Amino acid sequence: METKTILITGAGSGFGKGAALGMAKNGHNIIATVHVSSQVTPLREEVAALGLSDKIRVERLDLTDQYDIKQALKWDFDILWNNAGMGEAGPVWEIPVDLVRKNFEVNVFLPLILTQGVVQRWVRDGKKGKVVFTSSMGGLFTPANWGTYVSTKHALESLAEALQQELAGYGIKVQTINPGAYYTGYNETMADNPFRWLDDEVNFTKRADLRKGFDDFFATPEGKMDPKEMIDRMIEIVPADEGKFRNVVPKVIEDMLKDHQLKAWENRI
Repeated sequence: METKTILITGAGSGFGKGAALGMAKNGHNIIATVHVSSQVTPLREEVAALGLSDKIRVERLDLTDQYDIKQALKWDFDILWNNAGMGEAGPVWEIPVDLVRKNFEVNVFLPLILTQGVVQRWVRDGKKGKVVFTSSMGGLFTPANWGTYVSTKHALESLAEALQQELAGYGIKVQTINPGAYYTGYNETMADNPFRWLDDEVNFTKRADLRKGFDDFFATPEGKMDPKEMIDRMIEIVPADEGKFRNVVPKVIEDMLKDHQLKAWENRI
C-alpha cells in the first residue's frame, strides 16, 4: 500500500489517537487534530518520545471554530477521517432538546461542513481521495436510553451512503467504521451526561434506575471490550484503497446487528 497522508479529527484520545500512532508506525503521514489547545503539547511530546515526529503533525482543529476549519481546508491530505464526536444519553422522551440539538451539531453538522469543504476542493483539483466516518454499532440499531447519540450516528450513516453515490463519479471513496462498545472511556463519559439534568423531583425516569441500567451494561463483556482490537482494524481500514463500505467490529456485533435488522421487519407495536 502506498503511503497516505491522513487527517484525523478527535485524535487526542481513544480510537483516533491509537490509530494515529499505529498508522504512523506503518509509514503513513498523519495530521492528528485535537479539539482543545491543552491536548496539543502533550500529544506532540508523546509523538516525539515515540520517535514519530517526522510522521505525525499535531494540530488543533476545533470544529466549532470557523477559523480552525478554514485553516484545515488548506492542508494537503489524501484521506479525511471524521472521527471526533460526543454523546448525550438518557431517555429520549425527557432529554432537553437543546442537548439533542448540540449532539447533532457536533456529530453531524460540523463534520459535514468540514467534509463539504474538503471534497469540493478535491473535485475542483481532480484529486481522488477518501472520506471515512467513525459511526457506531449504534448507527444500525437503537437501544433505549441511548437514542439521542445513536440517532446522530444513524444520520451519519445516511449522509455517508448518499456521499458514496454522489462522489463515486469523481473517484472519491466513502466508508464508515462501526465500533462496538469498546472500553475507551467514551461510552462511560456519555453515560454520566444525563445525571447533570435528570432530576428525581421533575423527571419520570429515576436517577438510580438509569444508573443501574448503565452499570449493568458496562459490567457485561459486550460493554467493556478491549479497544486494541478495534484500533488494529482501523489501522488497516482507514488507509486502504479497497474494502467494505460499512465496517462493524467485532464480528459478533455484526451478526447481532444483522439479526436485529431482520427482526425489525416483524417488530410489532
